[in-house]
Amino acid sequence: MPENKCDDPRCPIHGQLKTRGTRLAGLVVSSKAKRTAIVEIDYTIYLYKYERYLRKHSRIAAHNSDCIGAKAGDTVNLAETRRISKTKSFAITGILKPKA
Repeated sequence: MPENKCDDPRCPIHGQLKTRGTRLAGLVVSSKAKRTAIVEIDYTIYLYKYERYLRKHSRIAAHNSDCIGAKAGDTVNLAETRRISKTKSFAITGILKPKA
């Protein structure tokens, strides 16, 4: 739980935004936009034809509340929510590891 309160109605902790479905963890690569962070998630896929693994990544736009305030380099938890905007369907629920 963050120490400071926020007045953001879309905050998953203090506001009215409910979380559901998928929960992910990833690395914040950008937090330049207001209340939005771009989170990169790395994963692997097995290719049967070549009997090898392929490393891939996905970039997800997530709502970054004022009380959480994740910055670039932080490892964060994400939770799926209702559609907030055209590109945002996830919200940051907490910081796992701040940038060292």
